[in-house]
Amino acid sequence: MTAATAAGSPGTDLAAGERPRRGFLALGAVELNGRDNGLNLWRLVLATAVLVAHGWYLAGIGIGPQVNGENMGGWAVIGFFAISGYLITASRLSNPLGAFLVHRVARIFPAFLVCLVVTAVVFGPVGFYAAHGTLDAYLTTGTTPGFYVFGNAGLRIVAWDVAGTPTGVPYPGAWSGSLWTLYYEFQCYLIVAAVLCLGWARRSAWVIGLMLALSIAVYANMDTLLPYVNGSNEFKYLFKLLPFFLAGALLRMVRHRLVLSWPLALLATAVATPLVLLIDVWGPQLASPFIAYVVLWLGAVTPSPALVRKHDISYGVYIYAWPVQQLLALAGLHTLPLPVYDLLALLGTIPLAVASWLLVERPVLRAARRSTETAGPRAVPRPHQPEDSPRPLEAARPAASEAPSVAAPTR
Repeated sequence: MTAATAAGSPGTDLAAGERPRRGFLALGAVELNGRDNGLNLWRLVLATAVLVAHGWYLAGIGIGPQVNGENMGGWAVIGFFAISGYLITASRLSNPLGAFLVHRVARIFPAFLVCLVVTAVVFGPVGFYAAHGTLDAYLTTGTTPGFYVFGNAGLRIVAWDVAGTPTGVPYPGAWSGSLWTLYYEFQCYLIVAAVLCLGWARRSAWVIGLMLALSIAVYANMDTLLPYVNGSNEFKYLFKLLPFFLAGALLRMVRHRLVLSWPLALLATAVATPLVLLIDVWGPQLASPFIAYVVLWLGAVTPSPALVRKHDISYGVYIYAWPVQQLLALAGLHTLPLPVYDLLALLGTIPLAVASWLLVERPVLRAARRSTETAGPRAVPRPHQPEDSPRPLEAARPAASEAPSVAAPTR
């Protein structure tokens, strides 16, 4: 999720003096350079796809179309993790460990914590008043607002409702349905941070490649391995998501030999499609390098408005969409045609996302950068980079006893 501060260009920059590839497979070859790409636009599209996917759940009309057990939101997650793996690896390669961790914490936690507070002091009271006609006992009922904020503050979501709200909606008892995957996202950051402390891991793509192969093998054999980790759903969902992150990381590690072109994108699609359609459960993980390639190629070739390149509101859209959708459901608007419900939710979410970016995310990121730039020399000099941008993740509320699936919330 997130490019912190990438080394050099966060894209497929050519090494000094290296000639562009020639031949059919290099036709229309493109590069991901600085801000001049469509990654912010695609993150916004993917965040909107998560909102639309959740619309089915929150309107109480099913989970939407699926491919290999994943609906639109699940596939949006895959795109987010591929982009995140590429950009986070770039950040780690160009920053010492301390600066990298400062950037990552600054990128994820402040907006996340503000969202928890806004939910507890705005959305929760509205839901409580709608259910009881009063705010008496709101602060002391069930999952208290204080516990909701402080209990969830470490990214691991343990409280989904606030004072028993929302109620009277198709998906009751969950304000924080879009937040749980941030916990797994941050674990991926820490894995990359640790591995790239090793000099030989920085010099060779084989290390990340072997980690990718291992993560796919682990997920493919999850039913066999789960008894050895006490049936841990955290273990299961980490390895469900990790291959896509590592696939993006691997493409970053081979960036000087990587050609982003439409013939190769078509070839990657042709390889990924049968893997996804014919191999149940772990087919998408096996196809992760090819999926990541297509996602990055789309980011390179898609033109993006300057406003979108400058302001990445996708994180805000991700974290605020679910509570806005629940608020609309409280008002009975989930009974409208689904496209209308989704559009109203998006229109209600965008102002909150813009406020989150302008008032929380961007100021904190700039402060974090200043603090690390003045604390000491950087690991590798780098040119100006785009704002750090977390990749929103598909989310939904898990059952109390287990972690949720990526594709759909569990009850």
